[in-house]
Amino acid sequence: MNPTEPALLVVPSPTALSDVPPLCERLRALYAAGAREVVCDVGALVRADLAAVEAVARLCLTARRAGGRLTIRNAGPGLVALLELTGLTAEPGGPLSG
Repeated sequence: MNPTEPALLVVPSPTALSDVPPLCERLRALYAAGAREVVCDVGALVRADLAAVEAVARLCLTARRAGGRLTIRNAGPGLVALLELTGLTAEPGGPLSG
């Protein structure tokens, strides 16, 4: 792993609530392997639903607990709207990017 480039975590579609703990474990493994920043690509999530919001929320919490940085990339407009409603984009320098 190149420490100067962010690691990549891709959230598959469809994502169910049961998929969230393994995604968080993969994120923890990336940080344990030396990643300081991880880009989480959610572009495959074509449906904005509870599982998608739960995945993003838990991944953000996992990153915070690990002391790492997480950027959410390629979120569709529906997911962005739900994340805004839940306040997950309200933090300065929040996790969403284009």
